[in-house]
Amino acid sequence: MKFINSEFSRFVIVGGLNTMNYYVIYLICLHILNLHYFVSHAIGFVISLVGSFFLNSYFTYKVKPTFAKFLKFPLTQVANTIMSAALIFVFVDFLHVNSSLAPILTVFFTIPITFIMTGRILKPS
Repeated sequence: MKFINSEFSRFVIVGGLNTMNYYVIYLICLHILNLHYFVSHAIGFVISLVGSFFLNSYFTYKVKPTFAKFLKFPLTQVANTIMSAALIFVFVDFLHVNSSLAPILTVFFTIPITFIMTGRILKPS
């Protein structure tokens, strides 16, 4: 039970849920709405960002979500956004990875950076 009660494990759980949310939205945009993979990524990312803010506030860090934190929260995603977009581009256009699989691969590279930045924004100093 100690593992489940740690911030990092809660962050991983929230990240897993948020990633599934993002991926479903991404696939809907990509395959049903026939949007470009990069547009699909952007739409999925923005929608999942809002859910991530509330889940990380209430569950991961157990802090009260405020409007000020909500405005700062996207800053935690700057590195994630740049890194994931670049990695998706590299995976799809240079390494010829299937565009449906590329976002899943990026998660393994972005989790540690996102965890550190999210904690710095949401937790009191």
